[in-house]
Amino acid sequence: MSVTSKKWWWGVLLLLFVVFAGWALANGLGGPPADGNQANAAMKVVLYKSPTCGCCGNYVGYLKSKKYDIEIKNVDDINTVKAEYSIPAGLSSCHTSVIGDYVVEGHVPIEAIDKLLTEKPDILGIALAGMPAGSPGMPGQKTDVFTIYSIAKDGSSQVFMEL
Repeated sequence: MSVTSKKWWWGVLLLLFVVFAGWALANGLGGPPADGNQANAAMKVVLYKSPTCGCCGNYVGYLKSKKYDIEIKNVDDINTVKAEYSIPAGLSSCHTSVIGDYVVEGHVPIEAIDKLLTEKPDILGIALAGMPAGSPGMPGQKTDVFTIYSIAKDGSSQVFMEL
């Protein structure tokens, strides 16, 4: 095989590689997720909720739209789940999620979840207490700042972030 024909084959191989790489990126086979949420790529969420709670279903839809993989566990007594995961009573909401090694209580916005999963603090999890209007999954307009609290392993809490 001549030097010229070897160069031609290397050129063909390089062209095929570039075409495949472009196709792979365009079809989501490389790089960050299309919505930019790197922290949640292929992240599994187990969400515990009452079978009759509509806003919890809306929150599931919100997380799915952010590319989270959701497993829903309908429970008759959500308070037993909160006790199992050591959620302080003052920070409880209508549903409890487990994402990786963390608990996420309530209608927590994706920005707070992304921060939690990116920074990986040594805490039990985060919570948005109650069911604030305009929070993900809840109807109404946001009228106040959402204060998301971190829950320490000893049960204490402090402000994690405000949105």
